Amino acid sequence: MKIVTRQVEKQPLTIIIEYPEYNEFVARVVKKINSIDMDFSASIEDRQVRIPLSEIYYFEIVDRKAFIYTENEVYRLDLSMAELEDMTKESEIVRISRTCLINIDHLKGIKQIKNSHLEAELDNNEKLIVSRKYLKDIKQRF
Repeated sequence: MKIVTRQVEKQPLTIIIEYPEYNEFVARVVKKINSIDMDFSASIEDRQVRIPLSEIYYFEIVDRKAFIYTENEVYRLDLSMAELEDMTKESEIVRISRTCLINIDHLKGIKQIKNSHLEAELDNNEKLIVSRKYLKDIKQRF
């Protein structure tokens, strides 16, 4: 892979990807670039904030309420699981259970635990259970 950068006055940032063959690696690069600019509007302590996808470790639905988890904070989000999945389908977000979506970029490792489940460990040492239904998805993406 070769990376070339150059400054062009009075032009917006433009990314051109040239490849000999479109494959899984190229698709991942395109997804990654698209997700860099994505962010979410959430609330914490009665104030609204914008959280870039790159800072999000995982999303969780608890009692029909959506939450964003970053390294050290938890934010409230006004979206459903279906809306979250739709918005993040071109990013490094993958569903690991009925109520949880994880950001693969913050996944430190996965290990097998009892009952054919996996345990996902994040960069901040938090551990999440991957249910059997979503084993294939996480293994394929990781």
